[in-house]
Amino acid sequence: MITASIALLIVVWAVNFIAGKIALRSFPALALASFRVVLAGIVMIPAYLFCSRLPAFAEAADARRKGFTLRDLWIFLYLGFFGVTVNQICFTIGLHYTSVSHASVIVGMGPIYTLALAALMRLETATRRKAVGMAIALAGIVIMASEKGLSANSPSLLGDAIVMTGSIGFAMYVVLGKRVAGKYDTLTMTAFNHFAGALIVLPLVIQQARMMSRAEEWRAIPGSGWTALLYMAIFSSAIAYVFYFWLLRYLEASQLSAFSYLLPMLATILGIIWLGEKGSWFQVLGSILALGGLYWIESGRSR
Repeated sequence: MITASIALLIVVWAVNFIAGKIALRSFPALALASFRVVLAGIVMIPAYLFCSRLPAFAEAADARRKGFTLRDLWIFLYLGFFGVTVNQICFTIGLHYTSVSHASVIVGMGPIYTLALAALMRLETATRRKAVGMAIALAGIVIMASEKGLSANSPSLLGDAIVMTGSIGFAMYVVLGKRVAGKYDTLTMTAFNHFAGALIVLPLVIQQARMMSRAEEWRAIPGSGWTALLYMAIFSSAIAYVFYFWLLRYLEASQLSAFSYLLPMLATILGIIWLGEKGSWFQVLGSILALGGLYWIESGRSR
């Protein structure tokens, strides 16, 4: 179950790069980013009310009956800020200025930040083996994009910086979420984090919707744009986060984040197929190193 969930999570997030590029053809970057966050929060309302009635989510039903304290609401607020608002908005806006392959490399650096933050907060030990494995994998994802992303014709540094900010925000979300993952069930954690993120972004959504209405941009949005937006909000946000927090209850923070090293490889392949981006032997070599670094980390863990 854990292996299948990780595989599904990586596929969903890899496709999210493609969906983002498609949606950005129809929506302004800031509007798309804010719409995605609020729509994900709206989708989580009926999902939470329905699923909490099922026997499989009995913990969520118990939590709802007991209610939440101000401390609980504060936890949901800062987790929603880092993991939903900062991560998703920065990713979407940054993707507007850079390529899929380059953005995936920057997102692939997330485990570096996660391990550093987890070590600073004494949630796990930063061993030499982990550091070596991540260094090998990092070298791989850098090589994957070296032909374009690290050349003189590299994408905008602004887009790179924005995507990296979102990656750091998600790393903070992972580490802080790990501290309370045992306190809340998966459904409650995911739903209320998205509720908080949606509330934070709601004023921005209203402002962006008014601007698009004045410019009469709504009618020009094709079906592919709406489909991509729905995918980003429902699958890569709400559903993927449920899987992620369920996995956090059984895995170390950096152990789970290390699998994001697979994202550059898969996202690059999908970019070649769907968006016509060109591949290279640099990307093949980088993929091998990324997988090798991941194996090095996982092979050193005890059962």
